Amino acid sequence: MKTRKEEDYFNDTLVNNGCVIGPEEGEKLLLNGVSFTFKITSEMSNDQLGLYSIVLKPMVIGAKLHYHRFMDETFVVNEGVLTIHLGKKTYQAGQGTIVYVPRFTAHGFQNDTSEQVKITLLFNPSQKREGFFRGLHETLMEEPIDPAKYLKLYNKYDSFPVDTSNMIPTRD
Repeated sequence: MKTRKEEDYFNDTLVNNGCVIGPEEGEKLLLNGVSFTFKITSEMSNDQLGLYSIVLKPMVIGAKLHYHRFMDETFVVNEGVLTIHLGKKTYQAGQGTIVYVPRFTAHGFQNDTSEQVKITLLFNPSQKREGFFRGLHETLMEEPIDPAKYLKLYNKYDSFPVDTSNMIPTRD
């Protein structure tokens, strides 16, 4: 008769899976006036959290009005003034402002100033958000931008534009 390994139901087994990410560390993507740096990825967090450093150049749109079904999004404004749309309201979020956007809340964001805006963007759960940013990089670098491909990418990664006729992040 084989004996099963005894399980300890009363004590925790500690692991050391923590990490320290420096200010300049992380995978970086540049596209159309926006810089994305992956800090905490889906792979690192078992798909529970995604944390990204984002820099928007002056007068750049980050995302038009959209919503998520399965994840919440939090913006932390580190520098500058971020224009954030929540439903039909618009806010000017200055340094130190935190904007929490729960599921099914329509939102969009942009930089309407002549200064760069730096934000920390947090998704929970992360829903493999890095794939979205990589696909966004590929899609928005094409000329012309294919709206069907853009929408397919959005939907695959739990993003749903409020108005599919005005979803590409460009100024009119």
